[in-house]
Amino acid sequence: MPYPDRFYPVVHSVAWVARLALLGVGTVQLRAKDLDETEALRIVRDALEVIRGTDARLVVNDYWRAAIAAGAKHLHLGQEDLAGADLKAIRKAGLTLGISTHDDEELATALRAEPDYVALGPIFPTTLKSMRFAPQGIARISEWKKRVGNIPLVAIGGIKLEQASEIFAAGADSIAVVSDVTQHPDPDARVRAWLGIKAEAT
Repeated sequence: MPYPDRFYPVVHSVAWVARLALLGVGTVQLRAKDLDETEALRIVRDALEVIRGTDARLVVNDYWRAAIAAGAKHLHLGQEDLAGADLKAIRKAGLTLGISTHDDEELATALRAEPDYVALGPIFPTTLKSMRFAPQGIARISEWKKRVGNIPLVAIGGIKLEQASEIFAAGADSIAVVSDVTQHPDPDARVRAWLGIKAEAT
């Protein structure tokens, strides 16, 4: 199974992690904001517990200390968190590392860290959080893929199922999805549809 999977949902709670794991999702990122160290450790441990016995892999967003302490296997860092992270400790703990990028400087910074994947976003406008970067557009995916080479490229930001084929054709190896799952009127059906696209591509 590739890492990260072609369909890569990003959610904010343990309940969502459990729901997606039961639906057969292979890679799930837990992105819960504004937690202290104690809260972060608790939520990471709880998320690891709910995927036990499933095929899901949990990616911890930002809380690298909690990820190490809880025995997680996968980590994703934004640029600010990357700047303050102990990469030696992260690698010593055996964690894979994905890194967010938005411009040339951030890509250079990410590549110096020798990541297991690079994320590019936002591809399209997104209302989930204020972004200081304009939408990247489809063409940037192809450019980024040429620059990262064999490193998996994850596209994120405002992407819907109907755009998936275009995103993959542009060079993305994986699509990270937030609102198209968590804000969809029938999330379970939407997840199954995404998983169907992933199955067709393998």
